[in-house]
Amino acid sequence: MPARRRCGSLAPVTPADLADAIRRAIRAAVDADQLRVDVPAEVLVERPKRKEFGDYATNVALQLAKSAGRPPRDVAAILAEQLAAQPGIAAVDVAGPGFLNIRLAAGAQGDIARQIVEAGPRYGTSTTLRGQRINVEFVSANPTGPLHLGHTRWAAVGDALARVLQAAGAEVTREFYINDRGAQMEKFGASLAAAAVGEPIPDDGYHGRYIHDLAKEIAGEHPEFLDLPPDERAAAFRDEGYRRQLERQRRALEHFRVHFDVWFSERVLHESGAVEAALDELRRQGHVYEADGAVWLRTTDFGDDRDRVLVRSNGEKTYFAADAAYYLDKRRRGFDTCLYLLGADHHGYVARLKAIAACAGDDPERTLEVLIGQLVKILKGGEEVRLSKRAGEIVTLEDVVDLAGVDAVRYSLARYPADSPLTLDVDLITRQTNDNPVFYVQYVAARTASVSRHARDLGIDRGAFDPTLLGHDREIDLLGALAEFPRIVASAAELREPHRIARYLEELAGTYHRFYDACRILPVGDEQPTPLTHARLWLNDATRIVIANGLELLGVEAPERM
Repeated sequence: MPARRRCGSLAPVTPADLADAIRRAIRAAVDADQLRVDVPAEVLVERPKRKEFGDYATNVALQLAKSAGRPPRDVAAILAEQLAAQPGIAAVDVAGPGFLNIRLAAGAQGDIARQIVEAGPRYGTSTTLRGQRINVEFVSANPTGPLHLGHTRWAAVGDALARVLQAAGAEVTREFYINDRGAQMEKFGASLAAAAVGEPIPDDGYHGRYIHDLAKEIAGEHPEFLDLPPDERAAAFRDEGYRRQLERQRRALEHFRVHFDVWFSERVLHESGAVEAALDELRRQGHVYEADGAVWLRTTDFGDDRDRVLVRSNGEKTYFAADAAYYLDKRRRGFDTCLYLLGADHHGYVARLKAIAACAGDDPERTLEVLIGQLVKILKGGEEVRLSKRAGEIVTLEDVVDLAGVDAVRYSLARYPADSPLTLDVDLITRQTNDNPVFYVQYVAARTASVSRHARDLGIDRGAFDPTLLGHDREIDLLGALAEFPRIVASAAELREPHRIARYLEELAGTYHRFYDACRILPVGDEQPTPLTHARLWLNDATRIVIANGLELLGVEAPERM
């Protein structure tokens, strides 16, 4: 087994470790006056597509050649010599115009299994985003009805993104913005009151079946509401319906494994005076003016297509005024980045939100991010299930979970880029076959658990670990895939793309299946366990940990049995 340490540094077993080793080699070349360059903050390390090119490759010599004032192959030759002296590296070859192909010493890559098992749930986490406070706002909804399929997609994607950001070291707050002010609340109350006394629901009211169910429930517990004058009755049903509907949204989300740290009320935002305070602050910044009896924010100075009204000529504050106040409130609460996940019909919000940030004196490229999601269709039996909240034909979050289960829905919604339209086939995602991605990944979780369980039944534990024994091609493939997990998590966080986790897990599942088929883990019959048995058990358990950690980032369970 190669030496684990040299000059206080660990032998490289992951791409991140190897990147550190390359930076040390560059520093050594600089100290020896072989190169005059700055040590780069980041070094790209990749697994070659062809195994004969080594275990890993880097283009760092091409990256440094210009600043070094030397041909890339000369830089590569210097770095190859320095890098080959690093612990755990067997050989470094210069290829093509200046690529470095790196082969790890026997056991160096195998030791990734030990690192994963010892790290357990921590494996894959990093400090990439340490020090950043990020507010993630998603599933913004009116408390006037159930959460529908569009909300369900953002619940899955937003929560997965929050988990990934936390895994990368950020301090994350999940926030639900309650749209509980304005005409829709009055229509909600009027609809409930009408349903309760058997009157026709107003044409512009809410007509879903849930309105009648909710009205009956409220009237049953508060019969005194029925004797109130019409306006008071509508207000009473509005307030009680709001409380109950919001609680149902909360329970539905919790069942979906989505927990919000903050439930932020638009009504409270206005009642607290925060909107007036925001207008005052924007005035101080010099971007507010009056025209035609209204109060405007000069957002065209910052890329918006037109200036926006803050206060109408009748004195009524606009939704835009609330948006401005809400952004400023988040910044006052100390968030470095305000991340909004908005629906497909909110493309026009991007420029105006960025203009708000700029008018407030912020750099919107640093403090504000907006992700726009696309629509979701759901199929059952090959037929589209259509959504129509006004007509009462609504597919709710609860409906989708009842059809397919939390795991299948969360995984399926999170495995695609949020900005791509998505069709969710209930028949496919509930099928226990390998063409169902969530089953394919969860089956590996169950199979690895089964192997460990069977080993215990045979009285075999992981025992002593000799990483040099893991030299089979399928073992090397699996170790390389496992080593990629921290990089995948960090990349998913930095790019705000949690679907990268799902796609990685599917590739890892295939790699594990090939390993399982080619490399017998446990003895059969009268065979006795060997050191290779123990080494492969370490590798099996390391796979179980990475699969479980990846599924946890998506809010999906890693079953022990299927």
